[in-house]
Amino acid sequence: MPAEKGSAFLLKVGNGAAPPIYATVAGMRTTQMSVNGEAVNVTSKDSGGWRELLSGAGVRSVSVGASGIFTGSVAELRVKSNALAGMVDDYELSFESGERLRGRFLVTRLDYSGDYNGERNYALSLESAGAVATL
Repeated sequence: MPAEKGSAFLLKVGNGAAPPIYATVAGMRTTQMSVNGEAVNVTSKDSGGWRELLSGAGVRSVSVGASGIFTGSVAELRVKSNALAGMVDDYELSFESGERLRGRFLVTRLDYSGDYNGERNYALSLESAGAVATL
């Protein structure tokens, strides 16, 4: 698998329609994603001293973090509105390879910062609120 550019790792937000049309959250400089899972331990006396985990069980989630320069794009304003309303919305992560992950996420953190005579920066965190599909 060849190396991929980090600039092609994009966060997009839906427009509220069904099906949603996704717009890139502009001004992002960094994006990261974590896939999390809880293990269900089914170890017994018959396990021969080895831990056994139940496949497909437990709670899975996807966490997304991003930061960048605030540009005032429509997508950024939608993310801010979602954060203020505590609203779950449709998001998509896309990669240079063409792979995409789609699901419903909640903005769990949105930070703004800026220096005098400098640009306004933001950082955000999203947590999945249901199944995340690979396309």
